[in-house]
Amino acid sequence: MATHPYSTLSPERVLDAIEAQGYRCDGRINALNSYENRVFQVGIEDEPPLIAKFYRPERWSLAQIEEEHLFCAELTAAEWPVVAPLIGPNGLTAHEDNGFIFSLFTRFGGHAPEPSNLDTIELLGRSLGRLHAIGAQRDFKYRPAITVESYGRGSREFLLNNQCIPSSLVDSYATLTRDILERVDSIFESTPHEALRLHADCHLGNILWRDDRAVFVDFDDCRMGPAVQDLWMLLSGDRLEQTQQLEALLEGYEMFYDFDDRELELIESLRTLRMMHHAAWLARRWSDPAFPRAFPWFNTERYWGEHILELREQLSALQEPPLERMGGNI
Repeated sequence: MATHPYSTLSPERVLDAIEAQGYRCDGRINALNSYENRVFQVGIEDEPPLIAKFYRPERWSLAQIEEEHLFCAELTAAEWPVVAPLIGPNGLTAHEDNGFIFSLFTRFGGHAPEPSNLDTIELLGRSLGRLHAIGAQRDFKYRPAITVESYGRGSREFLLNNQCIPSSLVDSYATLTRDILERVDSIFESTPHEALRLHADCHLGNILWRDDRAVFVDFDDCRMGPAVQDLWMLLSGDRLEQTQQLEALLEGYEMFYDFDDRELELIESLRTLRMMHHAAWLARRWSDPAFPRAFPWFNTERYWGEHILELREQLSALQEPPLERMGGNI
């Protein structure tokens, strides 16, 4: 008997759920590249296609999903560039259908921004400055925060307690991650930072560039956290390149919101926590048939050996001076 949460989500059920919102589907349905949720492009008679997102059951509560949507509504009202969920005939953006919560979006095409273009980076900084100015106006009530406990210690405990790591590497992983979390705890405790509402998964794949402007998508992971969380994933290359990108990013950002340079100390900690969280996410989702197909290299000794090596490099990075503005000191 199928037990996976998406095992009953047939194309017919997807189409029926959308038609219950007042649309007439033309039968075309294409699954899009998404693992945590299930996302489809659905043809609509005499209208452009819609994007339907079916949230993973039991990941977020209805209140948490509605809070994500309310944040997007605030951003839309401020004319911030986000693809927000559509409002249904019942006035809601999150709809329930036989155990699933789903939302509908207009289709918006584009490509990822070019990170080597400093003018583009400055424009992204402007958008993020506006985002954080809005995000700082109030806190999330239901959605969680990015913390060392949830992203780091919780990930470590899950992997060790559920025998996810090959036995030959368990001791290495346990010792290394203990040392990492001690260092990350120390950095977080000694670095002043304030939590505000964030996108929280602000990598280039969640930004669509079209007509010389950026539009942000997928607020599924929005959380409370330090402002720098939405900035560091836009930096790439060697230290000089990242410093130049940081300068451009903050030049645009501070047109709308002040940035505390002390938060730059958190970048490598946040990068490390994301790596630990990602490994645990794959392990937690391994019973979903989509994951072994998409990540066949996971759950192998080679993967864990490379993961441990990457974490060792991060432990070294945590000892290094943080990134800083050109010619400046934190």
